[in-house]
Amino acid sequence: MAATEQQISIPVRLRQTVTAWEGEPGVRWLESLPRLTVQYLDRWDLTLERVFEPGGQISLVLYVRRADGTPAVLKLGLPAPETVQEHAALAHWDGRGAVRLLEAAPGGEAMLLERLHGEVPLLSLAESKAMLEAAGTLQRLWVAPPEDHGFTSVADYVTGLCGTLRSRRELAAAADLRPLLDEALETAAELLGSGTEELLLHGDFHHGNVLAADRSPWLAIDPKPLVGERAYDLAWLAQDRLETLAGVPGPQAAARRRIQRLSDAVEVDRERLRSWTLFRTVEAGLWSLEVGDPRSAGLFLEFAAML
Repeated sequence: MAATEQQISIPVRLRQTVTAWEGEPGVRWLESLPRLTVQYLDRWDLTLERVFEPGGQISLVLYVRRADGTPAVLKLGLPAPETVQEHAALAHWDGRGAVRLLEAAPGGEAMLLERLHGEVPLLSLAESKAMLEAAGTLQRLWVAPPEDHGFTSVADYVTGLCGTLRSRRELAAAADLRPLLDEALETAAELLGSGTEELLLHGDFHHGNVLAADRSPWLAIDPKPLVGERAYDLAWLAQDRLETLAGVPGPQAAARRRIQRLSDAVEVDRERLRSWTLFRTVEAGLWSLEVGDPRSAGLFLEFAAML
């Protein structure tokens, strides 16, 4: 029996985050999801099993079966500059270290993906074990991009972020943070003036974006691909599980040990990793303040200060 729009429920987390982050355009996209879902179920001859809960923060994830009975995942993501090349990155990796792309709509509006074990992310492992597995998975993704690729460079992306950071510097809530923010901006300028690597990066690599799989122990999902140096990619992993880090004795020393262990594990320059981690964490903290998430902002900015 064909699925109907009435069978497509929007998870609470997806509705809340998209509404908070995107406002009225996000609400309109949410309203379009049942119709879009039915269209792609029909186009790719899929049978709906269920909507995956709690699902993604900016994507609707559905468990489906293909015409031959193979389990798969239908993903409809919020259109955004950071995600428009997700399907192209997955196609280039072709299952190496990442979920395999089975079908994609033009522009990546919808994707059909191999089904992983969505209930078993790396977050389910103890931190030390999860970091080891994450580093190994991330290294598999660092390959040369295809010729004539359309991926955004780290340099262009970070230049844009720096402009946004300068505007956020004037937020009333950021008044006490301006010395840290200025340091992050100066650090980014130095890094962009000295980077040499040109590898395909995941862009949003953390324990929640790595899932257990059948054909490999762990595979990455949800890339926001960029082309640039490995230290930029590794920096987002370095700030993972900040709640855990904040609760250990001597968190500042623990933060430095984390940087050291990650840089040693994948042979990335330690100072460049520390510097990119500082920039990315400050940027995330200011963004969290702007969207009304003071708890996350506090964790990010406290960690940045430790570095």
